[in-house]
Amino acid sequence: MRPRAIIFEDDDTLRALLLNILHQRDYEVISASSPMGCPVYEDLTALCPHEYACGDFLITDNNMPAMTGLEFVQAQEQRGCKGVVRNKAVMSACWADNELTLANSLGCKVFKKPFRISEINNWLDEREKRIPYDRKLEDLDLLSSADHRGTK
Repeated sequence: MRPRAIIFEDDDTLRALLLNILHQRDYEVISASSPMGCPVYEDLTALCPHEYACGDFLITDNNMPAMTGLEFVQAQEQRGCKGVVRNKAVMSACWADNELTLANSLGCKVFKKPFRISEINNWLDEREKRIPYDRKLEDLDLLSSADHRGTK
């Protein structure tokens, strides 16, 4: 099974760049301008209803309408998301000290925009080594609100 990555980024150009990086790595990719299809994002009291993780990796912008990317990752953790938090990355052009502290306590990766493509690839190289070969992922059909599904 190929690695699956989920991207939430409202900037079309940056989302396309991330899609290209991940497709070059032969990933299955789901991308959207926001995480509106995630029950945890839509309802702050919702528990994750999925039996398996939706993806191996999550890359999200920190600037989102209802909550920050870090708050989203934190809400996922608190509400039973099956995704590995160390395989989640949040991007922003500027980071406050309290946000970096939160990211560190959560264990997710932080990228400062603009980032180098090599930074993304190096992080993915490191994290790929830790994906269990026998892992199961949630059926993509359950993620029907995604703007784009890239399957190469």
